[in-house]
Amino acid sequence: MSVGKSVVLFVLAAVAEIGGAWLIWQGWREQRGLWWIAGGVVALSAYGFVATFQPDPNFGRILAAYGGIFVAGSLLWGMLVDGFRPDRWDVAGALICLLGVVVIMYAPRGAQ
Repeated sequence: MSVGKSVVLFVLAAVAEIGGAWLIWQGWREQRGLWWIAGGVVALSAYGFVATFQPDPNFGRILAAYGGIFVAGSLLWGMLVDGFRPDRWDVAGALICLLGVVVIMYAPRGAQ
């Protein structure tokens, strides 16, 4: 699988997980109701399946790398959906996390 397809899978996983958590937040904290919460549960379930399509067979590696995507994606979601404005430290932290994703997932690995 190409790096491009892998990145697309990470983005889909982020949309499902962050979106699902946001829907539950809206349903509960913003009192929008059980349908919002149910939508969040469905989206979070989709996240669990999307991650399984990554080519690397190591669960720990996939989830560790996804953690960096989640950090950056959460800030982006907040900006696009909730009007959040990250400061320079938020941006720096997200960039560090994304660098970690690149190292964990895409560094060349030889025989170990």
